[in-house]
Amino acid sequence: MNMYDSMKDAFQQGYKERSQLYKERLAKWNTEPSVFKVERPTNIARARELGYKAKQGIVIARVRVGKGKSKRPGKHLHRKPTKIGKFYSYNKSLQAVAEERAARRFTNCEVLNSYFVGDTGQMKFFEVILLDRSSPSIMHDPQYMNILAQRDRVYRGLTMAGRRHRGISRKGAGTNMNRPSARLSTRY
Repeated sequence: MNMYDSMKDAFQQGYKERSQLYKERLAKWNTEPSVFKVERPTNIARARELGYKAKQGIVIARVRVGKGKSKRPGKHLHRKPTKIGKFYSYNKSLQAVAEERAARRFTNCEVLNSYFVGDTGQMKFFEVILLDRSSPSIMHDPQYMNILAQRDRVYRGLTMAGRRHRGISRKGAGTNMNRPSARLSTRY
């Protein structure tokens, strides 16, 4: 077992056992703003898997998202009274919502990916990896050049959380119309 595997196991064990360190982290994170820039990733092994490097121009943001369904805003007089519901559930995952919030907060950055770091009874926490568009060390790195060319990729569902929502990360029955090649073949 290499070092990163043992780090991942240690992180998962702390989450499953709800260790004291994990509880202290969550208590601290609840007092911070909902989108907060952090110096280094909490789960370094997962961040490295998703493309993180400790170099200038890469930003990590921790995002807090409320769990559960969302309340419908305002009164619903235009609907039939039996159809009026107090809550509705998002089509997007909470991780995709967290990525969008981080992109709105850091407008000069492009979202690379994100991962789960913890949750309480009411909140979920994700860390989002962002790339600074104007940083020379990122602009000339061949690993990130393709990602910087995709402007506002988080809003178009091009990150991994967005791809899951669009059905592109899965194969098989029921996902054939989600794929671009399937859509092109049915038109002609």
